[in-house]
Amino acid sequence: MLSDSLSSEEVATVPEVISAIEAVDVRFPTSLSLDGSDAMNPEPDYSAAYVTIRTSAGQEGYGLAFTVGRGNDVQVAAVRALVPLIAGMPVDDALADLGGFSRRLTGDSQLRWLGPDKGAIHMAAAAIVNAVWDLRARREGKPVWRLLAELPPAELVDLIDFRYLQEALTRDEALDILRRAEPGRAARQAELLASGYPAYATTPGWLGYSPEKLAALAAEAVEDGFTQIKLKVGADLDEDVRRLRLAREVVGPDVRIAIDANQAWGVGQAIAWLRPLAEFDPYWIEEPTSPDDVLGHAAIRRAVAPIKVATGEHTHNAVMFKQLLQAEAIDILQLDASRVAGVTENIAILVLAAKFGVPVCPHAGGVGLCEMVQHLAMFDFVAVSGTRQDRVIEYVDHLHEHFVDPVRVERGRYLAPDRPGLGARLHAESVARYRFPDGPAWHEETVVVA
Repeated sequence: MLSDSLSSEEVATVPEVISAIEAVDVRFPTSLSLDGSDAMNPEPDYSAAYVTIRTSAGQEGYGLAFTVGRGNDVQVAAVRALVPLIAGMPVDDALADLGGFSRRLTGDSQLRWLGPDKGAIHMAAAAIVNAVWDLRARREGKPVWRLLAELPPAELVDLIDFRYLQEALTRDEALDILRRAEPGRAARQAELLASGYPAYATTPGWLGYSPEKLAALAAEAVEDGFTQIKLKVGADLDEDVRRLRLAREVVGPDVRIAIDANQAWGVGQAIAWLRPLAEFDPYWIEEPTSPDDVLGHAAIRRAVAPIKVATGEHTHNAVMFKQLLQAEAIDILQLDASRVAGVTENIAILVLAAKFGVPVCPHAGGVGLCEMVQHLAMFDFVAVSGTRQDRVIEYVDHLHEHFVDPVRVERGRYLAPDRPGLGARLHAESVARYRFPDGPAWHEETVVVA
């Protein structure tokens, strides 16, 4: 043992290091109830590459990368491939330079080849980066949104890698945006704590739900205080017309209905498909085509106005968001907590959105995404954009019971988290039960393992 070979004074000076990074394949059989079903993902099993970072002093941080079933083992393997880059690293060094820590994970020359800055490796970096932010917030006794919102503008700007962004956002511009927001931080924080952050409900709109279930859940969402719901579209035009007509009849003219094609269409097809849906006044069309097609999104946006165009949950990195903004291709930016490289890269994206004046409405369908992404939206309100106007966080009422600090939503609004961390910690019992493929949930008679 270390204490057997060193004096107490020497033990006290041994630096705390990252001693272990664990990644577990956790999957929930949501395909049985068709929760999460859409035009491109008809039977998803919501899953997470669940990461725990442990330090030599016994502290922990938690993060995850969200997937929809098969391939979650690949995501776990990607996390494990990054472990040698940070194992044994002094914790103080990591937390003092989280921008550098992020670049350490995303910049390894050999692993970067698998992206670069995209795909399973980039999402693995997100899971680890988010776990380290969670660790830092726990050490400081703050929820991540508050930790970020109380950082000096210069420290926030130091987190951003401007190398590929300078044509759209310079360091001085970012610093100016954050400094302009600084005087109102305290008032907006008090406002957030008092009234929460607007949410919208995706729960009614999964494509596999019956018309009766859609109608009942849409009515329930309005009764619960939501002023916006979202329906999945893109598999069958006649069915989309029927479902949108039904939803509009149920919620009335004053509740916004967003629609989401989940990348089902080509550019011309998207424009043609949306014409008969315009009758029902959809607020936005989400992911109308390939998430990589910047110019395609711009063409769709010009053609379907006043329907807004939204995307971002599959946008690989800040560079892609830069191009979407420069090309005036989107009306709504939908960042994701674990698609890009975690909290650190999302700070850059939030500042980019503020520079271009585009509202951020985060993606939050999936395991733990509601829990994590609320911190980013709340930080944006308090310390970046300074507004909640036309901004909503997605809310999906699935799987929150598996989290130690689940989201709290009342009357259609997220309540600001008050416990330390990012909210990604799963109950140990849930990890044990839904671990794939050996967890007991995957050996019950109703579950078919692919």
